[in-house]
Amino acid sequence: MNFTFAVITCSDKASKGEREDLSAKVLIDILSSQGFINVFYKIVPDEKEMIKEAIVQAQKSGANLILTTGGTGFYKRDVTPEATLEIVEKQTPGISELIRYETGKINKRSYLSRAVSGIYKNSLIINLPGSPKAVKECLEAVLPILEHGLNILLENEKECGSES
Repeated sequence: MNFTFAVITCSDKASKGEREDLSAKVLIDILSSQGFINVFYKIVPDEKEMIKEAIVQAQKSGANLILTTGGTGFYKRDVTPEATLEIVEKQTPGISELIRYETGKINKRSYLSRAVSGIYKNSLIINLPGSPKAVKECLEAVLPILEHGLNILLENEKECGSES
């Protein structure tokens, strides 16, 4: 099954063209190489309402997986998790826990991430950090479980407990 995905970059600097959006490129390259189809990409500033609007647009564009990059740290303007939590209907804390656990083996600062994940309609939303290196490490941490999780969400598989 080919899944669809969206990437939303949450960054004041990237939204103003002051910084190249390298993290989104990493995500698009990795997921495309895994057979995922990119259906939505947008850069928004660190503004809660704009992030929420972009998530809704991504879902409406048919994205099964919505990845945000940036805005998960301690800076005052980092509001991506708060925006995400206002949208999701069900939280999926295990995904964010897995990301922190696996990337924490590489860099203990991973545990400072406030990233969240959850389900909105038929889309899985995962917050990721803003750096290209961290985004790659985080995505690699969850890639082994994404297919099964998305198949359950889309009702292509019936049992969440079965091993694939």
